[in-house]
Amino acid sequence: MSLLRFDGRTAIVTGAGRNPSLGRAFALLLASRGANVVVNDIGDTKVAAYKERASPEDIVEEIRSLGGSAIPHVGSVTEEAGVSSLVKLAKEAFGRIDILINNAGVCVRAPFDRMSPEDFRLQIDVNLMGAALASRAVWPHMREQQYGRIINVGSSGMYGMPMISAYGAGKGGLFALTRALATEGERVGINANSIHPTAFTQMMASLHDENSTLYKEAKAERPAELVAPVVAYLAHESCRINGECFGVGGGRVNRVYMVETEGIFDRSLTVEAFAARCEEVLSEEGGSVMGYGVSDPQFWEVKTDA
Repeated sequence: MSLLRFDGRTAIVTGAGRNPSLGRAFALLLASRGANVVVNDIGDTKVAAYKERASPEDIVEEIRSLGGSAIPHVGSVTEEAGVSSLVKLAKEAFGRIDILINNAGVCVRAPFDRMSPEDFRLQIDVNLMGAALASRAVWPHMREQQYGRIINVGSSGMYGMPMISAYGAGKGGLFALTRALATEGERVGINANSIHPTAFTQMMASLHDENSTLYKEAKAERPAELVAPVVAYLAHESCRINGECFGVGGGRVNRVYMVETEGIFDRSLTVEAFAARCEEVLSEEGGSVMGYGVSDPQFWEVKTDA
């Protein structure tokens, strides 16, 4: 296979101002393959665990020192004004927007009953609403050019893990959002996919003790650079994958999908009947992958203002 390049393409990578970080790895790889990259991050953070300032300027300087093309943007994806200025900057600098990588994220660990409403909202705002606002901001431009690639950085935290209820809820919403964008975007040339990465990043380092086994293994075996190739392929014009999710980390890649069990059918269903046959409902035998696409006309027959 010939080298997959991005010459003439413009990519926006949100939350890419830290080192080490997934966003930095994505930005560096795309730039090394010829893409113009807009590196976004918030700058100063409100989360106490993240002690260092996120600096998109530093990542841009690194890209340029390697011969790549990049510009920085400081702003929050949780604010419409922030994403509007991000898109405006990309268009003015490079003329088009082809790729959006919704990488910006935040995680605050706390028991569910002790997590403050402010911290809960912050995580939903960044991890879900930030991706929604950024995607909405680039959508008209991608639709007009009949081309676009959106990659959302999700998390296996959506499966349900202790101490990260808000983080998991936001990432679960992101999984669903990706599926919705994929079905709507397919008609206008926009593909949307997501990943569940495992990598050593500043976020990961802030959540775990440096003497823990998890910390040491991640630092030694799971560099962010081993996640970036999957994201780059999903962002490439040759990629036809749409609406999928991939688990990526340490060199391993797998598909993540949702399955609906065969279940039961009983027109005279009662509480007792369900209780008696619940194991049949839970059985994974004969299950089918859930999902809808543009071939399902009932979803396009609904009257809208669009």
